[in-house]
Order: sequence, then structure tokens, then C-alpha cells
Amino acid sequence: MAASGRWSQDNWHLRPNRNGTCFVHRGRPEPLDLHLGMFLPTLLTQATPEQQDRFFMPAWNLEIIGTYAQTEMGHGTHLRGLETTATYDPATQEFILNSPTVTSIKWWPGGLGKTSNHAIVLAQLYTQGQCKGLHAFIVPIRQLGTHEPLPGITVGDIGPKFGYDEMDNGYLKMDNFRIPRENMLMKYAQVEPDGTYVKPLSDKLTYGTMVFIRSLIVGDSARSLSRACTIAIRYSAVRHQSELKPGEPEPQILDYQTQQYKLFPLLATAYAFQFVGAYIKDTYQRISGDINEGDLSELPELHALTAGLKAFTSWTANAGIEECRMACGGHGYSRCSGIPDIYVTFTPSCTYEGENTVMMLQTARFLIKSYTQVSSGQRVTGMVSYLNDLSRQRIQPQHVAARAVTVRINDPVSLVDAYKARAARLVEAAAKNLQAELNHRKSKEDAWNRTSVDLVRASEAHCHYVVGKLFTAKLSEMSNAAVRAVMTELCLLYMLYGISKNSGDFLQAGILTDAQITQVNQRLKELLAVIRPNAVALVDAFDFHDVHLGSVLGRYDGNVYENMFEWAKKSPLNKTEVHQSFHKHLKPMQAKL
Repeated sequence: MAASGRWSQDNWHLRPNRNGTCFVHRGRPEPLDLHLGMFLPTLLTQATPEQQDRFFMPAWNLEIIGTYAQTEMGHGTHLRGLETTATYDPATQEFILNSPTVTSIKWWPGGLGKTSNHAIVLAQLYTQGQCKGLHAFIVPIRQLGTHEPLPGITVGDIGPKFGYDEMDNGYLKMDNFRIPRENMLMKYAQVEPDGTYVKPLSDKLTYGTMVFIRSLIVGDSARSLSRACTIAIRYSAVRHQSELKPGEPEPQILDYQTQQYKLFPLLATAYAFQFVGAYIKDTYQRISGDINEGDLSELPELHALTAGLKAFTSWTANAGIEECRMACGGHGYSRCSGIPDIYVTFTPSCTYEGENTVMMLQTARFLIKSYTQVSSGQRVTGMVSYLNDLSRQRIQPQHVAARAVTVRINDPVSLVDAYKARAARLVEAAAKNLQAELNHRKSKEDAWNRTSVDLVRASEAHCHYVVGKLFTAKLSEMSNAAVRAVMTELCLLYMLYGISKNSGDFLQAGILTDAQITQVNQRLKELLAVIRPNAVALVDAFDFHDVHLGSVLGRYDGNVYENMFEWAKKSPLNKTEVHQSFHKHLKPMQAKL
């Protein structure tokens, strides 16, 4: 607790657990997750001291159980399109909440279906006949004690999903439901008793909880991919298959170069994302402190960075988890491998808290704005400062070729420069294509849509550069020479693999030559063999206990096959030697033949 006796996000220790996840039980979704991961943090960051005194301790003690109701049936990521209304009535000093259409019904919030008795509802605020945009309101939805829905509230569970069976994702419909004026979260924006609206310093402050959760998703991407890599690499060291040389014992499948090529770049990515997750968490906390002091200067980049990295890391991790499952062969499809559960639990992060393509386009808006500033002679700071170099790099094609040979493929710092140049060129290309569309059409919106593929590619390149930059910067902080040497190998693998997969960008921009791309691919294969002896130790270093890993294939002791047999024997179908379906269906059918 702070010196003042009030709670803050810095001293609140029941925020998502020490690993940063939002789960009550590590790695598993639970109905209280949004209460702990979003409802309480929103109270801490957006409620006034008086509102915290009124709501926080009852919520802490689970008298109030809350969720975060933002998404609607008809709108998710496009927040300005949300239809729920909160109309202020100065006569009673109350807000009247309504779900005016079917598409305005709140849809998806975890814990809303059957668990929560309160919700933080995002609604369009109307006061004195004007719409003031989205604001957050604390809305009671069930009677304390009986848990019955309150009059004017229709609430329930949305039904089965792809995964998350433990979570009661719900719907909420409000019909002229009244709440006191004091239930609007008023740390930044206020509505006075007579209905006068007091603007916040920035409209984006309302979205603080989303930025917080997006920063957590970056860390969760790292953990989920790390778990999948741990399972796949351990199992690949246990599994023996086929022959490398006739007559010799079957080798571990981890000795096959193709298996290493599948898994080791993902291992390097998992480490990269671990470092990025720690960075984004620290950056969020630092900038949040600045915001509390009234300094909003870094808020736009924080918003852009968390949006882009949320998308970049979750897309990459999602695909990587599936790659790990397939790398385990047929047994990877069994739930005993643990990977199917990791996948279905993680994959919604590509769409919740901002659909990933839309997130990339939000990052692109910041990149284009920064590029425009540089083009007009201003300097930009932070992770986009590389754009300052563009004004000095109006170099001729012959100079590009000369510059390409300065990239040293065994030097992570030099490779960061290559990624930086790629990002700058793609941002510049997207900006020029956008301007060309604007020159042909009057509508900015139409021009943006017609350039959106280029804009997403620019954002991906920017995020790829940021990840490589942060991974490389982490190397200099490692005091143990042996650890630093292994991490340097992983860093090189991450950077070279990215170049190999995106070689067209580096060639087209003249950053690398054909010969250098050939060298990159050769060095990539060499690094696979270099990393092989340390591969199992590198996943052991993630320190996932067997109970958290939840995998027969990824057991720490490697005793896979005996435990797989024991796991199978516990199948519900094995409770009886002869299943009832034999007597009910098979036997009568056989008797007729």
C-alpha cells in the first residue's frame, strides 16, 4: 500500500501473477480472471480516490465481483462504433444505460455469464444533448446476496467456444438501467451534477486498461511459445525415428536438420519475446507514472508500441505453437501432449483486446504521422527515431549496392541496422503509396484502405526491428560470458531466420546482395548445429514445472511412453471393459446380419 494508504498499480500484488498472466491458476482461464486482470486494475487507474474508497476493498474481498464489458455483438476493435449509451439525467443525477439494438448487446466479457455481479461498462456518454464519446461506468448487474439479475438487466452465457470451456463468457443487455452519477469513472473526465462535461487531458486515457492488457499479452506470447517449445524440444530428444545411416540405431529426431529448422528459430523467438515482454511491462509502468504526473508526451508511442507488439508477438506465437504441435508428429495431436490446450487457450489473443490487423494499422498511423513529421523537417524520438535518417539517406542506386556489403551477418548490431533500414524503407514506401492514392482520390479513408496491405507490412517490419533491437541490447547486460555466447547464437539465429524469410524486402531495398542472402542461409544452417547441444538446457531454463506444463510428451524426466500408457488408461471410455454402446447399438446390429 502506498504511503498515503491508498492502493496503486505499483503496490498491488494480486495483479496478474508474478509471471504477468491474467490467470487465477497459472496457464488456465478461470471465471475470476477479468475481475483480477481488468476490473481491479481499471479501478486503480481510472477511478477517483473517493471511488476507490467506495469500490476497491469490496472488490478486493470479492463482495463485488467484476468484469470488463467493452465488446458488443456488432462491434469489437472499432471502439467508436460501440452503440451502448449512457444518458445523463440531471434531475436525478443518474446515468440511464441502454442497449438500443441487438448489435449493441455486450458480448464476450469473461466472467459475465454467471460469475460477476458488477461490470465496468464502456458506453457512449450523452449529456446536455451531446455525445461525448466512450466512457467507463461501474454497473451493478446482479443483486448482492441472491445473485439474481437486477431489473432492467438481461445477462447470461454466450455458449460453447473453440476453447476456454472454464470461462463463462457472457452477454449483457441493459434497458433504461439507472446508476448514480458517481458510478462514472471520473479520474480523467467528469460530468458535474448539472450535466456540464469536463474533458480529460487526452481521449486515449480512457483506454488505459486496454493498453495494460496488450502489454501483458506480449509477455503471455513469450510464455505460451516457451511452453510449446519446451514440450516439442524435450520430446524431440526422447523420440527416436528412422535411420540416418543404414544399420545404425535410430537417432533422436532432434538430430535431424529439418527438425532443428522447425524448432530452433522458435526457441530463439521465445527468448526474444521474453526480453520484449519485460521491456514493454517496464515501459508501460514508467509511462503510466509520467501520465499520473501530467506528462502525456509518450502516450502516443506507448499506444502504438503495445498495439503493434501485441499483434506481432501473438501472431508469431500462435503460428509457432501449431508448428511445435506438428513437430511432435501424431502424438502432438493428443491432448496428453499439452500443446492443444496451449493453442486453444492462447489463440484468442490474436483477436481479443484488438484484432491484430487493426492493431497493426493503428501502429501504422503512428508511423505515418512520424514519417510526415520527419518529412517536414522535425525530428522524432523513441523507437521511430530511425526515420530521422531518411532525410539524410536520399542516396542513389549505385550507393545502395556499396552500402549493402557493410552488413556483417555475424554481428547482431549490424543486423539490427539492416532491420532498421528495412523498416525505414517499408514505412517510406507505404507513406509514398498513401500519398499517391490521395493524389488520385479525395477521400483519406479510401486512400488508407487502398494502402492498408503496405501499411501492415510497414508495421510488421517496425515491430520486427524493435524485437531484434531489444534482443541485441539485452546481450550487453549479460555478465556471464558463457551465457552471453549462447544467447548471442540465439540472437543471430533469430535475426538471420527473419532475413531468410523476408529476403525479398532486404534485396529489393538494396540492403543485402544476392551473395549475402546465400551467406545468411548457410550461416543459418550452421547455427542449428551449434545450438543443438544446448537446446534441451535452453528450454529447461524456462523452468516450467511439469504440473504447469501439463504435458506427457514434455515431462522433465523424459519418461514419456510409460506415462502416455498410464494417461490413456484413465480415459473415461476405459471405465468399463465393454462400453454400453456395444449392447445398445453394435450387438443388435450384428444380430440382424
